[in-house]
Amino acid sequence: MRGIHLAGLHDEPPPGVTDALEAVEGVDGVLAHGLARLGEPQLAALTGLAGALTATPLGGRVTEAVEKLSVGSVADEHLAALAGARTALFGAVHDALLARVDGVLGRDRSPWTGPVADAPDQDTANLRAGCRAWLHELAVTGWRGVDQDLVAAADRPVEAALAVPALRRLAVLLDGLAAELRASCPVAVTSRLPARRWADLWSRALLLAQEAAPATPPPVDAVDGRLLPLGVDVHEHGTAVQVQVHAVLEPDGGGPTRLVRATVGAARTDTIVGPALWRLLDAHPVLLTALAQHRALRVTGLPARGGDLIWRDDRATLDEPADPFATARVLLAGARAAPVPPLDRHPAAIAEPVLLEGYAVSTTPTGGTTLTLDGQPLDVAVDRLPGCGPLTPELVVASSACVGLLRWDAGRWSVQPLAVQATVKRKPVEAHNGDWALGVTDPKVAKAEAKAGDAVEVLRERAGRLLRR
Repeated sequence: MRGIHLAGLHDEPPPGVTDALEAVEGVDGVLAHGLARLGEPQLAALTGLAGALTATPLGGRVTEAVEKLSVGSVADEHLAALAGARTALFGAVHDALLARVDGVLGRDRSPWTGPVADAPDQDTANLRAGCRAWLHELAVTGWRGVDQDLVAAADRPVEAALAVPALRRLAVLLDGLAAELRASCPVAVTSRLPARRWADLWSRALLLAQEAAPATPPPVDAVDGRLLPLGVDVHEHGTAVQVQVHAVLEPDGGGPTRLVRATVGAARTDTIVGPALWRLLDAHPVLLTALAQHRALRVTGLPARGGDLIWRDDRATLDEPADPFATARVLLAGARAAPVPPLDRHPAAIAEPVLLEGYAVSTTPTGGTTLTLDGQPLDVAVDRLPGCGPLTPELVVASSACVGLLRWDAGRWSVQPLAVQATVKRKPVEAHNGDWALGVTDPKVAKAEAKAGDAVEVLRERAGRLLRR
């Protein structure tokens, strides 16, 4: 990726992006305030939302919903239109930004051909209605009015939805939103609200709770071929950990190479941190070995949805060594990217694998990190580096090559390192997020881990003791 490409990222935002984000910000303010007591600023924000979608297929429904909401009529269909309008605006921003990235990288992307929505499911209609009722109360009350009683009202619909596999995605989303609200109660005295995040969760949950919910990506034929990992993105939450492997797939029988992702996860407690997180994923030994030893994988009959592989360890075998940097240099530029499902089109979800080389790294006066390539700066998201691998901010500063994810956040582009090549004490060093998937290889860190004890083993032993009682 050369400087002329980086210069393209720093051009003015695509037309309409700024206006769309302003309209979304207005909706977020309405949801924070609550629909029960709309004032002039909130009415103006809703009017601006309707104006932004006038020329779209949603225009009529959104205009009608805004008119009804403005006079105090809050029906399910009006909230669905509000959530759909907000999601559509973010989708348009996502598409405009991703089109720029594809142009900068010269990346080919398959078009979306899946269904827009699933057929209504009458068997789950009552459960979906229960979820919508709680989301309705949230919208009417507003984030500032949320209390423990309102949060507790989510328990019953979440418990009922969790028991139905088809609604588990919705149930987990509602459970997470309720947990964040509970932790922030009383919200009225919170100095700064995560209004964008809570509005994102509310909008997605409301759309998933519709009787004809947005469709999931359709299953495709099981894939066969050679999978070459590029890097690992680790997502940590207080109750869960998820490892997302970005890779290039060389399909058997020819055809273009493809950019894909394989994701595995596990439940966790907040006492399990650092390298111990990998112990939670020991049900996937083939994948973990490939990450730790920088090996390619042969996959046979592995199911996939779009660009997401549904990982099955028994459908994969270890192949020969494959250097992620060599894979990026040889195959990344020509790999075809997968289409993005409609509901996943959000600027915060942009995470495009890139290879950067020959840059200089500097630290800003505010403590940030910036790399400069041919005179063009790019922020480095060192705050996204996980604690379960050897990649550190110091290695990023000393690096000259990076495999990372190109992201867009708060109006700026940044790169999230997944692996770097650096020079430390005049010696070449490589560090990858997945290097410790089979255990810590740094003697100092390993000694500290041994001294701290094996939290995963202790918790498993205690859980087994409780089950035996």
